[in-house]
Amino acid sequence: MTEGKNEKYKIRKLINKRKTALGIEEKVSSAQRIFEQLEARPEFINATHILIYHSLPDEVETREFITRWQNDKELFLPVVKGEQLVIKRYCKDNLTAGMYGIMEPSGNEYPPELIDLVIVPGIAFDRKRNRLGRGKGYYDRLLNGHKCLKAGIAYSCQIIPELPAEPHDIKMDIIITPDEIINE
Repeated sequence: MTEGKNEKYKIRKLINKRKTALGIEEKVSSAQRIFEQLEARPEFINATHILIYHSLPDEVETREFITRWQNDKELFLPVVKGEQLVIKRYCKDNLTAGMYGIMEPSGNEYPPELIDLVIVPGIAFDRKRNRLGRGKGYYDRLLNGHKCLKAGIAYSCQIIPELPAEPHDIKMDIIITPDEIINE
């Protein structure tokens, strides 16, 4: 294992331990505070096409947000297709478990250029707005070259001083935690 991969592995393990220590009530209240901050931002208010992820148990919960906004905004979810993520419109009636057990919509693919705002999960983030994902590079490939606002969302325990970043890693424009918004 190279030094960079070894460091990322250690960070993923550390953050997993931190997230496991969070109680259910803390996770719920943290998600509420994260989305309250996001919903107050002009980038969200003005966005009509939003790409959001359908959360896994160890991620900031997104289902309540999706339910709240499904009739007022056009919501899209990423779908794993080979080595890429494609974008499909969210509809609660057309979700099935896809690769990795993530709920994905069926239907037509949409171009990433359509999206105004992307809400991005991550394992860890740093104050330089770097993101550490699960290691497959799906979001880096999807977001490369796109000008939409990229908002990482995370529990406060997922923010670390510095991440090992590589040239192909896509930085977030903002990172929202329950306690702060990192945008510089």
